[in-house]
Amino acid sequence: MAHQKKSTNTIHAVAAEPGRMELDTVAMEAAKHSLDQGSITPHYGPWREDIIQLLNDSLATELVCVLRYKRHHFTAQGRASAKIAEEFLVHANEESAHADRLAQRIVQLGGEPNFAPDSLSKRSHASYDDSADLTDMIRANLVAERVAIEAYSQIIAMIGDKDSTTRRLIEDILSDEQEHAEELKDWLGA
Repeated sequence: MAHQKKSTNTIHAVAAEPGRMELDTVAMEAAKHSLDQGSITPHYGPWREDIIQLLNDSLATELVCVLRYKRHHFTAQGRASAKIAEEFLVHANEESAHADRLAQRIVQLGGEPNFAPDSLSKRSHASYDDSADLTDMIRANLVAERVAIEAYSQIIAMIGDKDSTTRRLIEDILSDEQEHAEELKDWLGA
C-alpha cells in the first residue's frame, strides 16, 4: 500500500492503508483560496454560524453580568459591604474581559458581535438584578454564575471538536465563572 509522502511545503495524500487516518486533501486545497476569510477554513463547515450565535448570546450574558455587578458594586450597603462591593467590581471587570474575548472571537469567525442594548436581556442566559439587600445581591449573582456555568458547559459539549479554539475560550471563561460561584457561595455562608 502507498503511504503519505511529506515534503517541506505540502502533504501529499495517496491511497491510505485500511483504517489509517489521513488529511482531507480537498479541504486542504480549498484552504489555499478565499484568503479574505483569514483563519476561516472549510473545517468550520456549516456550524460556524451556529457557533457565532452561541457566542453572541454568551456576549449578551457577559454584558448583563457586567451591568448587574456594577450596580451591586455601587449600591451595596451593610456590615461587610465595602469588601464585597470591591469584589463585585473585580467580577464586573472580569466579566467585561470575557465579553471582549467573545466579541474578538466572533469577529475572527467572520461574524459581528451584537452589542445592541435593546436586546441584551432577551439574549442573555442570566438575569439583571436591582436588589437593595446585600444578601439578595450575592444570591442573585450566584444564581447568574450558576446559569452561566450551565450554559457554558452545554456550549462546550455542543461545540465538541467542531471548533477547538472557541471551545478552549469557553472552557477558560467557564473556569472563571466557577471561581466566582465558589466565592459567592462562601459569602452567602459568612
